[in-house]
Amino acid sequence: MTATRESTSGRRRCPFTLRWTKTKRLLILLGIMLSTLRSSASCSGPSRWEGGTFNNTSPAANPVCEDTRMSSSVRDALRLVCVSGRSATYPLNQKAIIIGFLGGFVQHDDLKHPETWFAAFLREHYGPRVYARAFSNHEGILALQDVMRLLDSNCDGVVTDIEKRQAKIIIYGHSWGASEAAEFARKLQRFDIPVLLTVQIDIIGKPQQKPTRIPPNVREAVNFFQTEGILHGRPKIFAADPVRTEIIGDFRMTYEEHRVDCGNYPWYARAFDRPHHEIENDARVWNAITMLIDSALLSPGPGGSVSATKLATSSK
Repeated sequence: MTATRESTSGRRRCPFTLRWTKTKRLLILLGIMLSTLRSSASCSGPSRWEGGTFNNTSPAANPVCEDTRMSSSVRDALRLVCVSGRSATYPLNQKAIIIGFLGGFVQHDDLKHPETWFAAFLREHYGPRVYARAFSNHEGILALQDVMRLLDSNCDGVVTDIEKRQAKIIIYGHSWGASEAAEFARKLQRFDIPVLLTVQIDIIGKPQQKPTRIPPNVREAVNFFQTEGILHGRPKIFAADPVRTEIIGDFRMTYEEHRVDCGNYPWYARAFDRPHHEIENDARVWNAITMLIDSALLSPGPGGSVSATKLATSSK
């Protein structure tokens, strides 16, 4: 072992770091305990996967792409996923869970952001066998509760190895939400739960997180970023285990000659940090994400997803 490694390994860890690590573990365990209680309670009601509590998080009573509450900025962001029959229900043979995380301090029910409406579109697109919901990036424990509750198919309060192997989970997020997407995949790794795909949009790292390091329980990962704004995303993600995780690509989006409507943000956000919000509202990005999700849910295994070349073309 080299001298550098010896000095690093011999360094005493800060008591605050140790306390924070223990606190996080306790919070996760508490979340699972609460999830178990919720799971038992929900089993006595309507099916979580077929028209019961499963669809209660949709912001739209009408077809998502026709909902009049959608702002012009969000409508423009989702215009490509709403055309050419994409909004038709596309039922799956297996259940799937799609979790989204919003950026900054945005609440999960904020309809001014495309992440929330995209989750509603996915529910409509795939039908009742897909659970899709957007969370605040501070609601990782709540999202974990939902995942554990949904994986517990027989409602016995225990997620078995078979139930874990059957999991089809996709995670997406923007800004701090992109950081939380990688962290959430890492939470699932601690329970040996696989993830089909992570999608990160303009990663802004949250404290104590490693947003560019994709854990080995993730099958495929992709990163969209821009470099023009005061806030700009990480240009590269990497796999903790390249044998188990395929990095589809890191795709740079430019806005100098491709302006995007950001009317869903206040004037000061548009004035000082427009590119960071343009990529969130970029119709090309959401169209590419839809292609990735379609492919991940329908492909039998690694290597079956959208090719990097095709994805790069769709993002131009």
